[in-house]
Order: sequence, then structure tokens, then C-alpha cells
Amino acid sequence: MIPVPYRSVIKGGLKPGKSFTVRGEVNPNPHRIAFNLRHIFGIAFHYNVRFDENKVVCNTWDGKWGPEEFPAGMPFKEGQHFEIYIYCTDHSFNVCVNGQHVCSYKHRFSSLNEIDVFEVTGEVQINHVDA
Repeated sequence: MIPVPYRSVIKGGLKPGKSFTVRGEVNPNPHRIAFNLRHIFGIAFHYNVRFDENKVVCNTWDGKWGPEEFPAGMPFKEGQHFEIYIYCTDHSFNVCVNGQHVCSYKHRFSSLNEIDVFEVTGEVQINHVDA
């Protein structure tokens, strides 16, 4: 078991081609889970699973939240195992959950090399991280 909140440093900053894989299980009666790619000034990519609203929200924090994006569907289920894969391209973050592409989020923070922390928070148990 890997402790949550989980944080790992991205040595040398983020680059296109870098990916993150997390395998775990959603806790019973979850409220929210977040997968964040952070930089010193904020959060470049916030993938927020909101069980209390039955939706996923993607956003960027740079002193304030930007406009929310809502990928279709809710790929996470209470008490169930999951695998999330986040892949950085030149233009976006692509997210797959349990082998299914669930969203592409266009970069709003373009200094990828300044993105240096990967974080997981919320009501989740983590069994494996490849970051």
C-alpha cells in the first residue's frame, strides 16, 4: 500500500512523452479523488473525480481556477479497482481509465519543464505508481 496523499518529484520537469500510471481501489463512500500535475505557482492539470456530483472535472489553477471542463461519463466506481494512465503530449494531457480513453485536456500552462510534482489525493488506496 502506498500512502495517500501521494507526491512524487518529476526530475528535470515534465516533457512530452512522459506518462503516469496509478493502480488502486476507490474507497467505500468516497467524496473526491484528484490526480494533479503541479508546478511552483499552481496546478497545470487537475483531474478531479467527484463522486458527490457523479462527474469528473478537469481544470488548471494559476492563482485562480480556470473554466471547468467535463469529460463525459464517470469511469470510477465506489469500491472498485482502477488503473489511470496520464500521458503528456506537446499539446495536451491524455487520460485513459481502465484501458479506455476518457479525455484530452489541452495545455493551459505551457512551461512543461516547470511542472515538477505528480500528486494523488482523496479517498483512494494506491497499490502501484509508475511516475
